[in-house]
Amino acid sequence: MGLSVLEQQENVILDHIKNITRGDWKCLIVDENSKKIIDNAVKEDDILNNNIATIERIDARREPNPGMDAIYILSPDSFAVECLLADFEVRRYRSFYLIWTGLLDPSLRRKLDEFPGARQMRAGFETLFIDFIPRESHLVTFQDPWSFPMLYHPACNALVPKHMKILAQKIAGLCITLGEYPKVRYYKPMNAIHEASVLCAHLARFVQEELDAYAQWDQSFPPPSQRPQSTLVVTDRSMDLMAPLVHEFSYQAMAHDLLPIKDADKVTFHTTINEGTPEAEEKDMELSEKDKIWVENRHLHMKDTIDKLMGDFQKFLTENGHFTSENADPTNLNTIRDMLAGLPQFQEMKEAYSLHLSMAQECMNIFQKHKLPDIASIEQTLATGLDEDFKKPKDVLDTVARLLDDESVTPSDRLRLIIMFILYRDGVISEDIKRLLAHADLPQQDGGIVTNMEHLGGRMTHGLKDARQVPPPLFPIDTKTQLNEEYGLSRFEPVLKQMLDALSRGVLDQTSFPFVKPPLDPNEDLLIAQGGSLRTGRPNWASQGRRPQENRQRLIIFMAGGATYSESRACYEIGAERGRDVILTTSHMLTPQLFIRQVGDLSREKRQLDLPMERLKARAPAHLFERPAPARPPPGPQPVAGQAGGGPARRPVAPVSGGLPSRPSAQSTAPPTAAMSGMSIGSSKPPTRPAAPATNGPAHVPRYEDPRAYKEKKRRNLFGIKK
Repeated sequence: MGLSVLEQQENVILDHIKNITRGDWKCLIVDENSKKIIDNAVKEDDILNNNIATIERIDARREPNPGMDAIYILSPDSFAVECLLADFEVRRYRSFYLIWTGLLDPSLRRKLDEFPGARQMRAGFETLFIDFIPRESHLVTFQDPWSFPMLYHPACNALVPKHMKILAQKIAGLCITLGEYPKVRYYKPMNAIHEASVLCAHLARFVQEELDAYAQWDQSFPPPSQRPQSTLVVTDRSMDLMAPLVHEFSYQAMAHDLLPIKDADKVTFHTTINEGTPEAEEKDMELSEKDKIWVENRHLHMKDTIDKLMGDFQKFLTENGHFTSENADPTNLNTIRDMLAGLPQFQEMKEAYSLHLSMAQECMNIFQKHKLPDIASIEQTLATGLDEDFKKPKDVLDTVARLLDDESVTPSDRLRLIIMFILYRDGVISEDIKRLLAHADLPQQDGGIVTNMEHLGGRMTHGLKDARQVPPPLFPIDTKTQLNEEYGLSRFEPVLKQMLDALSRGVLDQTSFPFVKPPLDPNEDLLIAQGGSLRTGRPNWASQGRRPQENRQRLIIFMAGGATYSESRACYEIGAERGRDVILTTSHMLTPQLFIRQVGDLSREKRQLDLPMERLKARAPAHLFERPAPARPPPGPQPVAGQAGGGPARRPVAPVSGGLPSRPSAQSTAPPTAAMSGMSIGSSKPPTRPAAPATNGPAHVPRYEDPRAYKEKKRRNLFGIKK
């Protein structure tokens, strides 16, 4: 079975829980962020089946449980530490096993260590390096869309070092979880004009420092392996500005572009299941690794996706012929959906096919309605710089202007076309931007979005008489490639795919992608590409592309500023073609709409961005510090308080018989043995009072009263006793 980062993270979490519980029941305490990580990777039942009694949020109201140990899996932030100290203070549990999803800041560690009694209560302290969210087997995100403005907004320069440190720790944490100590390379743009051009170099250096520090601390890292040494490439959004703008027609990318898919803790699509039947139901359907139809089809071209969905359904009909209607047309999407509605006993399969057939049909409706074939044709020319015959295109401006006039083209698609046209031209004069926006009937404020592309390295404007030379592409297109006419609208490939292909062949240019620490042998990547392994020292020239899955070299890509679904597809494709495990890692996943919105935000004031790093730090809720109210004493005799009120003391009421006897208390009154010995049974003479024991102190001192005060009262004859 191949690599799955999801499974790796799940195993790490469950293994640590098992090692702590060891058959003994414990509570599991999580915070908001660590709960997202755990929920994404592990089923709740799998946790509870490992001797976990309850799973609770650390900031929620919880009853004290001093007889049970607790396992804390927490994010390394000040809020989690404050809540933890509150639990220490009220002694909520018997002992505490502390597990952190990432490195805890030394100042927060000192806070914990200096708390009175913390070391005695703490049963364990460990860091797991799991502060990331795997979306797919080879796709990892940090779910941090705020990373984009922090890296590219001109007013956020002061936040960049701290943010890069956080990113570096998360990237290093992923490598540690995978058991990889990679060579680190980074994208170095040539003739860069934007301030963030040094981003990749600094971030790669930070990651290298984190990995080196961990390897020094853990002498057993990396663990022994037959795999060739992995490579980590740190790049950023400026390497490819076309990929987030082009209409991509693979199923996953097209669906995220055209449909209202919600990307939150889970990726879901709201649809109506069994539409047109009594069982019709609106439902949020999850798009995840659990959905096999989604996994099998997400990287296929939409044409192939529809063919496969129909073919799979026809295969099902063949195997279940009694469901087929003689008048039904099994080649029509709507007919297939209607037929599925009549199969109540195949509920799970029915819902999955219904979901994907609905999504495919909706995508194709939008494709036709908004003239995406015409838009995509010119987009491919703008993105590649070549026409369908791989020649220099003609009449590009006329084609763009005609589409900007067309009412069928949505405003967002017009803006995308304008940005791509200006990138293709390597900039225009400022007046031309205004003319293009007016021609497209777009507000002039959108000009800010266009010019903000310069913060990512795009050249958007130039002077009227500036001497210009369009820079060559980072990876020139092979014009000898034979193109299938059916896929003419998909001839553009993300730059990342070409970079990965060169990397896996061992020929990636070291000028544009230098090493943080250059290897002793500059040709070692070429040796690995040809099938050898520097770890084993055994070249194997004939095994290229046929290496066992568990021994495949791993290529880890970090895309700062967000990655696209077309780039995710490219990673899977290169991995399959070149026999590598390619893991795409990024701060967040981009759709064209999100990308344009975030580029527009680069001209807003920083305070309007609501960056989490600048928000007021959350404080532990007050209810965590509340101690439980003392138990009310059982009803019993009222104490005699010296009859200060002048009334007679009441006789104690005998307790009601029955029930279990109470445990004797340390303060219980001694049994009246002496008084009983002086009693005369059957006599009317009152019992004699036992003699007080001889003592040097005052007799009959009231309880809790200071003996010195008693002596003073006696001296002043306050008790009415004559001397």
